[in-house]
Amino acid sequence: MSERIMSERIMSKRIRIGVLGVGSIGRNHARICAGLPNADFTAVLDANPDAGQGISREFGVAVAGSLEEFAEKVDAATVATPTPTHYEMASFLLRHGKHVLVEKPITDTPEQAKALVDLARERGLVLQVGHVERFNPVLSVLEARLTRPRFIEAHRLSPYPFRSLEIGVVLDLMIHDLEIILHLVRAPVQSVDAVGVPVLSKDEDIANARLRFRNGCVANVTASRISPEKMRKFRVFQENAYLSLDYQNQSGEIYRLAGGRIVRESVEVEKDEPLKRELHSFVDCCRRGGEPVVSGSGAAAALELAIDITERIRQGLADLDRAPAGTPSFKPQPS
Repeated sequence: MSERIMSERIMSKRIRIGVLGVGSIGRNHARICAGLPNADFTAVLDANPDAGQGISREFGVAVAGSLEEFAEKVDAATVATPTPTHYEMASFLLRHGKHVLVEKPITDTPEQAKALVDLARERGLVLQVGHVERFNPVLSVLEARLTRPRFIEAHRLSPYPFRSLEIGVVLDLMIHDLEIILHLVRAPVQSVDAVGVPVLSKDEDIANARLRFRNGCVANVTASRISPEKMRKFRVFQENAYLSLDYQNQSGEIYRLAGGRIVRESVEVEKDEPLKRELHSFVDCCRRGGEPVVSGSGAAAALELAIDITERIRQGLADLDRAPAGTPSFKPQPS
């Protein structure tokens, strides 16, 4: 068979896609899957039958009665169930020959993440992870102008979500920026300092981490899910330039040293819905083959860093709890 005919067959192949878990995030997956040009939305499955039936009525899609039935109806699936179920659901689908996009964080543990990566590789299947900010058009603006980042500052704030409370804000929100920072810096982490506190949840609701990389770059990352307003901003400082990005508004500015003064330049961003771009990319990978934008191994690295930060926060809180009442948090230095 000629390469041209093979290419035409791949391009004409339609993918049967399904959504596993149609809560607040999965409902948006379903909305977009129903309109994908090269895929047929064929099945949903949710632990809440009413949620599945609601999606069925809205989009005319079949509701599977079990995970086995769901797998029979799809070639690829998005997993938007709670984080503790990600490994079980994704590994089942991979073992049954299905391509998988699993929401972030990829799994509960790095060991589970590695197992999924290995399973997908053994079966020759796509394993993509839902770090949706990588598909924000404003990131392309940054990458096109990035040289060697020296300092990165990220702020991701949101009101209390009343969801994903089985994990803290580091694994819920900060992990988005951690994955992007690892992607941009491309150097091993040398040291981590982290603080955080629970406010409305059992785990941290606000956190800050300072990362030092072996190539000299430093990143300061803040995440909160108890803010009165939303903010998703990312700033990168490099030689002779400062790039400021607003993920929420999909806008950006560049400040440069030119002619002995600082000049400000707005950048053009072609706005689009990141989740739609993410799902289009996933279907394209399933049809063509190849490595997804956010691979299982890349997401596993972000998970490992997020867990390290979480554990440092918990250790710091435990140390405070063990300190005798009235113990000062620092020792005054002699003048």
